[in-house]
Amino acid sequence: MNTRVLIHEIVEFAAAESPHGLALVARDFRWTFTELLQDVQRFAAGIAELTDPSDRVVIISDNCPVMLIALYAVPAAGAVATLGNTRHSVPELVAMIQATEPTVILASSEQLDRLATELPNCQSVRHVICMNGTHPTASAQAAAELGLSPASEDEINSTRSGAAAKLQAVKTTDLDPASAAWLIHTSGTTGRAKGALLSHRGLLAAIQNTALARPVSADDVYLFPFPLFHVAAYNVLHVHLRRRPVVLIPRFEAGEVLRLIKNHRVTTCSLAPTMLSMLLNHPESDSTDLSSLRQISYGASAMPLDLLRRALRELPDCGLAQGYGMTELSGNAVFLDPESHRRAADTHPHLLAAAGRPGPLVALRIADDDGNELPQGEPGEVLVRGDQLCEGYFRSPAATADSRHGPWFKTGDVGRIDEDGYLYIVDRKKDLIISGGENIASREVEDLLSTHPLVAQVAVIGLPDDHWGEVVCAVVVPRAEAQIATEDLISWTKDKIAGFKRPRVVVVIDELPVNASGKIDKVVLRSTVTAQR
Repeated sequence: MNTRVLIHEIVEFAAAESPHGLALVARDFRWTFTELLQDVQRFAAGIAELTDPSDRVVIISDNCPVMLIALYAVPAAGAVATLGNTRHSVPELVAMIQATEPTVILASSEQLDRLATELPNCQSVRHVICMNGTHPTASAQAAAELGLSPASEDEINSTRSGAAAKLQAVKTTDLDPASAAWLIHTSGTTGRAKGALLSHRGLLAAIQNTALARPVSADDVYLFPFPLFHVAAYNVLHVHLRRRPVVLIPRFEAGEVLRLIKNHRVTTCSLAPTMLSMLLNHPESDSTDLSSLRQISYGASAMPLDLLRRALRELPDCGLAQGYGMTELSGNAVFLDPESHRRAADTHPHLLAAAGRPGPLVALRIADDDGNELPQGEPGEVLVRGDQLCEGYFRSPAATADSRHGPWFKTGDVGRIDEDGYLYIVDRKKDLIISGGENIASREVEDLLSTHPLVAQVAVIGLPDDHWGEVVCAVVVPRAEAQIATEDLISWTKDKIAGFKRPRVVVVIDELPVNASGKIDKVVLRSTVTAQR
């Protein structure tokens, strides 16, 4: 792949080769690649008028066509698409906005309702734009610049046709492929989210690696149910690179997914194991024609063996594929193919514990604490090298330096590689919990709970859960003579932290176990709490 390619050129190339090909289906509306390109160009030309090079444009919305267009258009204008998680609390979103100092906020009316009283505190913001209508806090003139104001079909076509020349006159041809396209925040062990800078080059390298390891077929129709504010959105670019359509939904809802698979003859989709379980358990699952499905890709958490066997039994013509990656890798780097899943279901169940084999464009190393490669089979930190690594963390040179060992990225996962080249993740060096596909920093939840007046000490761990993969468990030691009601403590966290980060389980104990260094021993704690459940 040409390393000079920019991500919005994916749509340009597709429109040139397949101008009338279907690109996007959303809420029963359809875009050809030509129409998608025109909308991207119009939107990018407007963003270029509102921003300077490298300005951040914060985007906060559930999945919608405008958000997808913005993921291409904002980087095309030389700005950085900075993605806000709609599941975060208002304080969390405001902290992200203040840290990234965006020029523009682009948000749905629902999100602007949540943020309205806090926006005056975000002093870098010059333009607030509503993505789906009007809002008292938003600028109608700025929305018109992007083509978001109400217009007739003739007016839309007119502005579409003039956008390409306007955009070329502004700045796109001089963009550096190493410049940041997307800025996505990740949970860190310190409890502070870090903004990973994903470049055009890195995203395209991740797409190319995925295309070689898990190719898109010439007749695929892809359904995307994950939030576009996650790095999983790179899959949409991958499908468009192959000139194939994407069926986009606002958020996952099992019944709606079943309907769309049937109506649009969807052949492939991405699902977390939790989503797959909900799909198979839906009352309309047995009566819905799912025969078009050929492959379901999943990630974020392991696939339970019983769920794998059930999926292969109930969807016999559909293969399962896993991807292991993270935001800092611009997507997936390691892949477990459908054949390995079939072997796992039949005679090699241990394969289901594997993350897979590295894609052809990345290198893996299992290393000790000094970065030295360990012998095959020995556990150590998983290091990754390749063009798809992020450019670093936004305004955090120390965190960037800490994440690297020379050209290698330190994932924070502990793994081993077997004699067949399969990577197994055996532990997380980072103190993270993965629940329903979301990364949760234990430290962040601990910092919040430690401010409760009745809590003397707290440790937060992840507990296995059949539905969510893991759930957040807070183990607390009360202050002297205090009585802690577990439900009251859970309720206290409401509106202080994102819902998916709130504890679902609270365990009250007299003393937290510590290791020889005096640190809380979470291995012992997790084992003890799990045994008591």
